[in-house]
Amino acid sequence: MLRNNSGIDTVFSLILPIAIGIKPGLRGFARFYIMILYLRNCVQKSRSNTLSTLLFYCLLLTRQLNIVMPEVLSRASRVPVLSGSPPKDCGNDKLRKFVAEVIIFTTLFFALSLNAFAGHLEPFKAAPIPKHNPQTPEKIELGKKLFFDRRLSGDSTMSCATCHMPELSFTDGQDISLSYPTTKNWRNSPTLINVVFQKYLFHDGRVKTLEDQALFPMMSAFEMNKNLDFLEEQIRVVPEYVEAFKKVFNGEVTRERIAMAIAAFERTLISRNSPLDKYLAGDKNALSSDARKGLEIFIGKGECTECHHGVNLADNKFYALNVPENPVLLNEPGVTATMRFVAKVYHYKDYRNLKEDPGRYLITKDKMDWKAFRTPTLRDISKTAPYMHNGVFGTLDEVVEFLDKGGGKGNKALKPLGLSAEEKRFLKTFLVEALSGEDIVIKYPEIP
Repeated sequence: MLRNNSGIDTVFSLILPIAIGIKPGLRGFARFYIMILYLRNCVQKSRSNTLSTLLFYCLLLTRQLNIVMPEVLSRASRVPVLSGSPPKDCGNDKLRKFVAEVIIFTTLFFALSLNAFAGHLEPFKAAPIPKHNPQTPEKIELGKKLFFDRRLSGDSTMSCATCHMPELSFTDGQDISLSYPTTKNWRNSPTLINVVFQKYLFHDGRVKTLEDQALFPMMSAFEMNKNLDFLEEQIRVVPEYVEAFKKVFNGEVTRERIAMAIAAFERTLISRNSPLDKYLAGDKNALSSDARKGLEIFIGKGECTECHHGVNLADNKFYALNVPENPVLLNEPGVTATMRFVAKVYHYKDYRNLKEDPGRYLITKDKMDWKAFRTPTLRDISKTAPYMHNGVFGTLDEVVEFLDKGGGKGNKALKPLGLSAEEKRFLKTFLVEALSGEDIVIKYPEIP
């Protein structure tokens, strides 16, 4: 799915033979180019973004080898002179070239294999829990109550569950998320399923912990619009909450502890025992015939595992795929106002003329991050429509078609896949049938 590296392959196929002393020409070029293509095929056509860097160091190593090896080999090859004749050469130059080639090919294979390892699919085993916020049943239960408590919004009409409904796989089913009354949101509400595995939160990755994430929507003027000082006082006058916080944290109610409790609950929202998990655990009958064919495309021709791998089927990276703007939202004044407001908060100078979502650029100010968004999890993907950061695609068919064409116009992250209609059908079957875990049953708590 990521763009072809044929340019890098060609350049290094031209440079590396010269680096180790092979005479320039078509023969040397072809020898290295064919070897690179072979190594790529050995790792299921994976392409690593770090390949060029690793090959650069390989080149430096080889050049150093050219300088040092002759003297080292010369010393090593000296034998006692019995007849007074000079020591023989012992093929130093050929040995030097051979050793250099071995190093190059080994490094190439290692570089390519890195991405093959990164693309490994894993069943769920255990959730990572931060040491500063260990899980306890009491904390999880407290977090669940707060998650569903409408006190957390300014007018007491919204809770976390308003935009993350258990019945909709912890999304809200809207192209853009629900918002505070009289305002408009500007991005899609991502699922909270498997959020415990995410290294960055929100579509633009603005925070790295669930504890930090929990407070953002509460403070947001267009989401829950809550003053946190006021929230603390509201919770402190509820005897049941006062007792619970004392039991769980051995202290009083604070915004930080509210966030810690909510984060503890959210870390329990894990997709378990999906057909893919069972298949990876050894049950070869867990996937239908069409789903298995879809899996082959997922890890092969579709190259989906370059970005969607690991237990969460996501690489925690950001890509500018040039997803088209949602036409329904283009001329919506409320959405435009929210987008420009957020841009102003993040010190984007030309925020008043902003007409498209800048993505992660607002966070990093790196031009490479313009319109870049976090790779989403594919867990329970069939239940979390609409898709993309702006909900522009309502079906998985649209998503597959977009990726098959190589993403949006002018993007440099994707290349066309050339999938046939049948291959697209198999891939969709895999996404729908294989990636949905057991239903997460939530017993709604009694709010004090």
